[in-house]
Amino acid sequence: MGRLVMALVVLALLGVAGLAAYAYLADLTPAQSEVKVPVTLHAD
Repeated sequence: MGRLVMALVVLALLGVAGLAAYAYLADLTPAQSEVKVPVTLHAD
């Protein structure tokens, strides 16, 4: 039973480390483009 828990802990730590490495190293920047939208202000 102890080995099973230890294996699950090790797998969880590897999963967290892999997710952190993917988030740090992967290209997660969004595509950027300029947006121009006219705005009408109704000030009295």
